[in-house]
Amino acid sequence: MNLHEYQAKQLLANHGVAVPAGGVCTTAQKARSIAVKLFAEGQKRVIVKSQIHAGGRGKGRFVNGLQGGVKICDNSAEVYAYAKAMLGQVLVTKQTGPQGRLVNKILVESALTIQREIFVAVILDRSVSLPVMMVCPSGGVDIEEVAAKHPEKIIREHIDPVVGLMPYQARKLALALGLRNELLPQAVKLFTGVYHTWWDCDATLVEINPLHVVEHLDGNAALVAVDGKISLDDNALYRHPELQAMRDLAEESPLEVEASNYTLSYIKLAGTIACLVNGAGLAMATMDIIQYFGGQPANFLDVGGGARQEQVAAAFKIILSDPSVKAILVNIFGGIMQCDIIAQGIVAAVKETHLKLPLVIRLEGTNSDLGRKILEDSDLPVISATTLADAAEKAVKAAQQESRP
Repeated sequence: MNLHEYQAKQLLANHGVAVPAGGVCTTAQKARSIAVKLFAEGQKRVIVKSQIHAGGRGKGRFVNGLQGGVKICDNSAEVYAYAKAMLGQVLVTKQTGPQGRLVNKILVESALTIQREIFVAVILDRSVSLPVMMVCPSGGVDIEEVAAKHPEKIIREHIDPVVGLMPYQARKLALALGLRNELLPQAVKLFTGVYHTWWDCDATLVEINPLHVVEHLDGNAALVAVDGKISLDDNALYRHPELQAMRDLAEESPLEVEASNYTLSYIKLAGTIACLVNGAGLAMATMDIIQYFGGQPANFLDVGGGARQEQVAAAFKIILSDPSVKAILVNIFGGIMQCDIIAQGIVAAVKETHLKLPLVIRLEGTNSDLGRKILEDSDLPVISATTLADAAEKAVKAAQQESRP
């Protein structure tokens, strides 16, 4: 589950990470009132930031013609004008795709004088099964390019989860970034807070890009997280009802939201062949072999190892809600899953939805013979397959024929 920038900053601030003063709002009037307060406190500039689950906002463009989803303002009138132009409008960035995202909230914050940009993140290094903190002296929007062309600039420190990030490790990272004098204790506190945010929230990613060395109104240098990104582990959300409440369904695909209501793992893709599979590994293999035979998968859909008949029916309805689907491939390997249960669910779903698209089915494993008999006795126009390659080849051919005028 992804969070908005303002939500990420709330969690970081709760763990001792310094963030800019400001607030989130849904109206231009509220944006102006926040700006008025910030200017009254002595801030020279204020920044207005669109809140969507996508990066590249500063270089994005609105469908209404406004360039950039992040704007720096010199007065409250500018804040009001930009807020009015952003709210309720679609912002297109390199991460949203051409359809863009609707901006329902904006963040209004103080814009401090920047001296340096730094990158900081914590993720799980699966190669060693340990959390790792990564820092880079070059932060900002082009961090991906830095990582690709100059990987040696990314400094890594693995963390023992039993003891957490130790002070000496935080100092080591700070000194590697050239943070000394009054910035050194600030960096230790901030890095520790970033790690505790990752650990306490069961996050998969906590990222600050950029972390700014700024000049405060009193002239002193300070470290401030001017951006924040947090992704949470869905499997751990049951432990965090307060984090579940932060979920923004408007930022998620309606089909993916519907799938989550039935505990189905669904991801919309750009192809024409829908996949209904049990098991993530088998689903990946199914998508690969569809592409091998010249087709494109329309989705990743894992019904899990113990799907019920109503889950199968729900999966079919979700698949049929995608207008780009031209054929459906059901690939089930029964272990815990019983193929006859899947077959009953397929029959019920096809009859309920009045399916007209080609349906290719491959059943193997527990009760597969019984499952195939149920399908045969149903008199449904299904295309049976014996192997995964046979199923993929038939699905690709059926989709191609369905696509022809």
